Amino acid sequence: MKVSIITTCYNRAKTIRETIESVLSQDYPNVEYIIIDGASTDDTMSIVNEYAGRIHVVKSEPDKGMYEGINKGLRIATGDVVGLMHSDDVYYATDTISRIVKEFERTGADLVYGNGLFVKPADLNCVVRDWISGGFVKNKIRRGWLPLHTTVYVKREMFEKYGYYDEQYKIAADSEWLVRCLYKHSVNVSYINEYIVKMRMGGASTSIRLTKRKWQEDLKLYHRHGLSPYISVTCKVISKVPQFVAAKVKHWIGVF
Repeated sequence: MKVSIITTCYNRAKTIRETIESVLSQDYPNVEYIIIDGASTDDTMSIVNEYAGRIHVVKSEPDKGMYEGINKGLRIATGDVVGLMHSDDVYYATDTISRIVKEFERTGADLVYGNGLFVKPADLNCVVRDWISGGFVKNKIRRGWLPLHTTVYVKREMFEKYGYYDEQYKIAADSEWLVRCLYKHSVNVSYINEYIVKMRMGGASTSIRLTKRKWQEDLKLYHRHGLSPYISVTCKVISKVPQFVAAKVKHWIGVF
């Protein structure tokens, strides 16, 4: 099984090396790595080019945002399964992709997801949020539940079948795609109860500055799919509180 990993970036010279090293250190042998850069003006591409012989596709050109970049990568990808690794993030372990592939092979799933950790930007070992996704129950989506997007791995044919990311959403296109895929369509889903990724706080989905816009986009997408937007978004916001509490508790008892 071939796995395509897509990284989109723009002016991420401070973090892109760690992301690239994390992908390249995976022990799974059949990985296609694709980097889509939005015409960075810092040293991002200089760093990317250091790995030219190990990255399968590199494209750098202006775009209209992250989701246009992701869609470019999806149309280039040739893997059986596709996953995203954002330019601020790293894998939890070197055998993460191997474990995901085993889950696809074991279950025949169309989509596999797991757990994730949000960490401080300057310290990947300092956990701020502990996102345990839990098993899939379709009705939970009405109450704002979705798996953490960066832990989601999908058979590439799902994008061809159900469409790509809707670029009218600048922050919540991933949530819209997940609601579209998991709620509207009957895909075969499997949950792997393991950490997949460490995400730096401060990205578009976690920025306090962009919170208002994200909520507006969330309301729009839930309404679009026939769900009660205010109930779904309220529950979604409330559900994040235990993630912060869990991280604090696990620090206290020495798990992290």
